[in-house]
Amino acid sequence: MKPPAPYLPGPAPALSQTDQDALTDLYVRGTPANTLRAYERDLLYITAWKQARFDAGLNWPETEASALAFILDHARDLGDAPEEDIARQTAKALIMQGLRKSLACPAPSTLDRRIASWLAFHRMKNLASPFDAPQVKQARAKARRAAARPQAPKSAHPITRDILEQLLATCRGSRRDCRDRAVLMLGWASGGRRRSEIAGLMREDVSLKEFDKNGVLWLSLLETKTTIKGETPRLVLKGRAAQALVHWIEVAQIKDGPLFRPISKADRVLSRRLSPDAIAQIVRHRLKLAGLPEGFASPHGLRSGFLTQAALDGAPIQAAMRLSLHRSMAQAQKYYDDVDIAENPAADLLA
Repeated sequence: MKPPAPYLPGPAPALSQTDQDALTDLYVRGTPANTLRAYERDLLYITAWKQARFDAGLNWPETEASALAFILDHARDLGDAPEEDIARQTAKALIMQGLRKSLACPAPSTLDRRIASWLAFHRMKNLASPFDAPQVKQARAKARRAAARPQAPKSAHPITRDILEQLLATCRGSRRDCRDRAVLMLGWASGGRRRSEIAGLMREDVSLKEFDKNGVLWLSLLETKTTIKGETPRLVLKGRAAQALVHWIEVAQIKDGPLFRPISKADRVLSRRLSPDAIAQIVRHRLKLAGLPEGFASPHGLRSGFLTQAALDGAPIQAAMRLSLHRSMAQAQKYYDDVDIAENPAADLLA
C-alpha cells in the first residue's frame, strides 16, 4: 500500500489498519480542497529545496539546522550573492525546476505559508517541529521584519457600484451574457464572494421559495475560507441581482447540478461546472469590453468593491460583514478606513 503523504496522519501503532484508514479519510474530508492543493505545492517545493541544498530527503522530524537554513535562504535577495553562495545555487536549481521565479527575496507571506505547511506536516505525524525551537522562531521573526513590504492589494482597484454597472452594460442578450451578468451580480451583491465560492455553487444551494412573494433569494454556501461545512450562514440576494440569477436559471434550464456552467461557441449551456479560473476570465473579459485597462481589477475586486461601496454608502461595518463573512473586524475595517481617510476634511486643507 502506498504510504500516506506527509500532510496526512502518520501510522499509529495503537490503531488498526481500518482505524488508520478512517483517520486518513477524516483528514482529507476535514481539510478544504484549497488547503490540500497548497500542501501539495509546498511539499513539492520543500522537498526540492532540501535535495538541492543538502543532497538529502526530508527528515521526520526535520533538524533545527535545516529549518534555520530554510529561513536564511529565503530571507535575503540572492541576486547580488556570489555565484558560490550555496543559497544562490539552491535557488537557481529551484528556478530551473520551475519552482521559484527569481533570485529575489520571496514575500514574507510566502515564507510563512511554506513554514506553516511544514509545521502542519509535523503535527499530522504527531512530531515536534524544529520551527518551534527558540532560535528558529526568533530567526523567523527577524526574517519577517527584515523583508517587510507593503501588502499588495489582491485587486488593483475595487469594483465599486459604478464600475460594476460598466461591466453589466457589456452583457447584452446571449446566454453567455446572461450567465456573466448573474455571476457578476451574485458575486458582488451577496457580500463579495470569492471566485471559488461562486464556482462551487449548486442549483440546490439557491432557494426560490420567497422570490415570487418578495423578490428575495437565499443562498447556502457549503463552506468558505472563514467558515466550515455546516456552519456557513445563509446569504440573501435581492433586487436586480436576484432577478439576474433567476433569469439565468430559467434561460439555462438548470434544475440541478452546478449553478454556473461553461457555454459552447454555439451558445449552448454545458453540464459541467465553471472553474474558479473561469470566473477570473469572465471578470477580465468584461473589464476589457468595458474599455478598462488590462489588470484594472481581479475577481477579488468584487469583494473589495462590495465593502468599499458599503463604506461609501454609510452601511454599518457589522452589517456588511454579515454578508461578506469576514471573520476579522480589522480586515474588513481596512476598506472602511480607506474611505474614511479619503473623506476626511483634513485632507482638503490645501485643496
